[in-house]
Amino acid sequence: MSALDGFTQTKPASTAAGLGWRQPHYAELLEKRPALGFLEVHSENFFGQGGAALAVLERGRCEYPISLHGVGLSLGSAAGIDTWHLDQLAHLAERCDPVRVSDHASFARGWAAGAAVHAADLLPLPFTREALQVLCSNVQRVQDRLQRPLLVENLSAYLQWSVQPGESLDEPEFLANLAQSSGCGLLIDVNNIYVNALNAQLSGHCPDPVAACKRWLDRIPAACVGELHLAGHCRVNDGHGEIVIDDHGSRICSEVWDLYCHALTRFGAVPTLIEWDTDVPPLAVLLDEVAYANALAAQTWRVAA
Repeated sequence: MSALDGFTQTKPASTAAGLGWRQPHYAELLEKRPALGFLEVHSENFFGQGGAALAVLERGRCEYPISLHGVGLSLGSAAGIDTWHLDQLAHLAERCDPVRVSDHASFARGWAAGAAVHAADLLPLPFTREALQVLCSNVQRVQDRLQRPLLVENLSAYLQWSVQPGESLDEPEFLANLAQSSGCGLLIDVNNIYVNALNAQLSGHCPDPVAACKRWLDRIPAACVGELHLAGHCRVNDGHGEIVIDDHGSRICSEVWDLYCHALTRFGAVPTLIEWDTDVPPLAVLLDEVAYANALAAQTWRVAA
């Protein structure tokens, strides 16, 4: 049995899009109970052994499958995984039995002056074999503790490491090697890929961002992909220059929808999440994005068939 067999055998059959469930919509969603494939919550918001947040999550779990999406494992950290954080995640997973557990191919944890420090951001990794080895080791530790495969998400990155020529892999190769070596799955954030390509265009390194993103997607092994993320982004120009930010604060743009259709053709029936974390709109707006994702998926699969 290959390292990926355990993951591909447990890939869920549901193709309906899900929604990032955020506090402004806790009560309304439970009252209206719209048709959704799943709800995704940020794991760290539900750590602990009780309280109102966990009570809400338990009610949501009665109505929908739950996906746990984390931002704090610091999977790429050479300082290793924080034991307390992993224990809290394991207790939460035991409690709500999620359909998926995910975090990012990034780091935030390190050592300074003999003490552990944690950055308030998802910092990118160098795509070196040494960094890959650290990431694989940490991912394996998480999977061993949770007794389930982890999904690892590609990052929107606003800085790059300086690496000697020949010492670095490109990102799709890095992620494919991670999945093959650790047995984890991949959570492909389509908007993150596009944001990175737009920023590369601004720096003069990517003349056609959409084409570059399609080539990126084509290099990811389809069997590894367990979920897709879609979100909005914004452009910022504050006098220091222009940059595109993955802020999850607006509707999904037409180019990302186009890339989503390409991803569906490439990866097949993969669960899809609509993310919206800043300037959160009325629930009806999010449900409209979910409906559009479902319509595009149905159309794409009809054409492919």
